[in-house]
Amino acid sequence: MNRSTTFRKLLSSEKPLIMPDAYDPISARMIEHAGFKAVQCSGYSFSIAAGYPREVDVTLEENLEWTRRMVDAVSIPVMADAEDGYGNPEEVIETVSRFIEVGVAGMNIEDQLLGKPGSLQIISEDMMGEKIMVARETAEVERNPDLVINARTDALKSLDDRVEALYLAIERANQYLDDGADLVFIAYVKTLDEVKTITNEIKGPVSIAAGMPYNIKNFSIADLGKLGVARVSLPVLLILSSLGAIKGSLDYLKDDKLIGLVKETRLISKDDLTGLLNG
Repeated sequence: MNRSTTFRKLLSSEKPLIMPDAYDPISARMIEHAGFKAVQCSGYSFSIAAGYPREVDVTLEENLEWTRRMVDAVSIPVMADAEDGYGNPEEVIETVSRFIEVGVAGMNIEDQLLGKPGSLQIISEDMMGEKIMVARETAEVERNPDLVINARTDALKSLDDRVEALYLAIERANQYLDDGADLVFIAYVKTLDEVKTITNEIKGPVSIAAGMPYNIKNFSIADLGKLGVARVSLPVLLILSSLGAIKGSLDYLKDDKLIGLVKETRLISKDDLTGLLNG
């Protein structure tokens, strides 16, 4: 059974499927060792790990290489962040083919117009629909028909009126399911009431991002599961946790409190590290 088939089964059997976001091979392996059943990639986490000021600074080549290293580091399914497909529908063909080649089980494709200055912009529903259909067809041609396509819409952040934006996002999500997406991801969800509306109105599997600065205090993973969310991603939680721990350690060192650092900071044990490095 290939990883896409495994991933597809997990999405239907785990309620919800919890997918922490990794940013390098060792964080991916830690996710697997902790017992989670799938790993999410995030272009934003990649950009933070690389020290880039913007997510759009991550090139397709970098994304593919970093994703490949994570796929190779674990035995569980990895979902790639294919951004906007890196171009028009014709270019999406190559993007999907190359991500399949590195061994991903699925991928996100979004309707945000990347790289444009100013406020967030989204492409037309028809253009996004073409990208989804091309991605689905490419998976068939590449003999990986079970590749999971997660269609992301950024419509919730595209309008000043949040209620109007929410229903625009729901409309797009339903259309993307009709176009061939396996599940849909509405980005920037802040409240549990918004989640309720989304799960009631969308006619298919829904993905929600949790643990974000704007929603981490508003709902739990258990709350999302009770509302029927199929997949919960945690896009930046691990890298922000890692950076926070590094900053704390450096503060101890700066104040020459090495003993305090060891006492107060949860350093990984040698045995745990050896286990991680040996797979």
